[in-house]
Amino acid sequence: MRHRPTANGRSRDPFATVARSVVAFALLLLGGMLPARAQNTSAQKDVPLTRILFVFDASNSMNAFWENEPKINSARRILLEALGPLEAAPNTELALRLYGHQTRIESGKQDCDDTRLEVPFGPHQGDAIRQTMRSVRCLGTTPIARSLEKAAGDFPDNKARNVIILITDGIEACDEDPCAVSRALQAKGIILKPFVIGIGLEDAGKFSLKCVGNYYDATTPEMFDRVLRVVIDQALNSTTTQLLLVADDTRPTETDVAVTLYDQKTGQQRYNFVHTMNLRGEPDTLSIDPVFTYRVVAHTVPPSVKENVTIEAGRHNIIALAAGQGTLDLRIDGAVQTAEEVACIVRAKGQAATLNAQRMNSTKKYRTGVYDLEVLTLPRILIPDVNIRQSSTTPVRIPRSGTLNLRGTTPGHGAIFVKDGSELRWVVDLSPADAFSQFRLQPGEYKVVRRGVNARQSAFSVEKDVTIVSGEVVNLDL
Repeated sequence: MRHRPTANGRSRDPFATVARSVVAFALLLLGGMLPARAQNTSAQKDVPLTRILFVFDASNSMNAFWENEPKINSARRILLEALGPLEAAPNTELALRLYGHQTRIESGKQDCDDTRLEVPFGPHQGDAIRQTMRSVRCLGTTPIARSLEKAAGDFPDNKARNVIILITDGIEACDEDPCAVSRALQAKGIILKPFVIGIGLEDAGKFSLKCVGNYYDATTPEMFDRVLRVVIDQALNSTTTQLLLVADDTRPTETDVAVTLYDQKTGQQRYNFVHTMNLRGEPDTLSIDPVFTYRVVAHTVPPSVKENVTIEAGRHNIIALAAGQGTLDLRIDGAVQTAEEVACIVRAKGQAATLNAQRMNSTKKYRTGVYDLEVLTLPRILIPDVNIRQSSTTPVRIPRSGTLNLRGTTPGHGAIFVKDGSELRWVVDLSPADAFSQFRLQPGEYKVVRRGVNARQSAFSVEKDVTIVSGEVVNLDL
């Protein structure tokens, strides 16, 4: 058989580059003419107001030890250290709501109203939050849903970027639904999807909180420190990512491929999407959680994989993944076979594993490279060393089969063989239950050997030669 490859043949936008240069030059000139205070005031006006409400767990369970010290000590220290960047951020207001800190929990009794806004929103509330956190005592229960519900009234309005950061070491203890409360607040536009940081939670607790918002698991104080900083960066900045599916010519032109991002550590699926180009013809911009390390899999055939991918919070990230593809076009000469579909097994050169079973008279994209094909005709056709080139179509043609009708007076045992010089190569067995059989065979010279089911001597075997011509029907009486 023959295959005839036919070749059809990330640059930055120069206009965008020029535009950025002009803007930068203009700002430089203006920077030299405006006083520093005027520049800062202008910059602050350009930054949208962000309100961040910390909803902090001060329930009795926070007194439990976490590695070498009580959880409250670790969490308090890390939270207070994280206030510095927030206080320096332009157009940012902070507030603090505590729960579980007013009423001591007793056996059979718990105060589900134990939640209070301790530090309201304001432009310079860092010191007030520090003072409150240093004096807090962890006493009571864990009313998460009611705390979130009350938090809706903590924000002056819904015209800013209103963000909740919930920090907890336990699950809802008052038989209410924090997930429903969170959904209702988001639907009304009161808050963005909350950030939830679980401190040393068991698996069941993690599952119950994931529906509240963007959940982060902090298994150690060090992990809590990292997660809190990532969450704050996300609350203040936009962390964006572009996935470039790079062709063999180093341009990011491949697209329309399903992609999965797995947690590199646990193997859990984090994101599934179909890669897209935006209206400017560039890879679409994504919002990817920067707290995880990822294994990126573009589901080309075979897959394009990149291991240990990290996302840096608060900036634009680029992930480049080699994913050059070409097209394999499989055709049957003459006419389409409608009565019986024919598949072609596609394997990487020299490999036994099946990559795909592609139907004849169809096209399919594959990663660039060399492949071995096995067409499941009778007999099978092996086509080695098929080269798939970047952005090219490689056609593979096979002859149209002919039809062989075998007609006997009784069913019989036997087989059909193709002649290979003086050798006979087995093609297919005859059914001992059928007197009539029909086979679609590739053009060539064949021998049919058959013995009726009632014939008890080998001497009654019948052998007949037959020539199969593409597109023609042969009737053979046995």
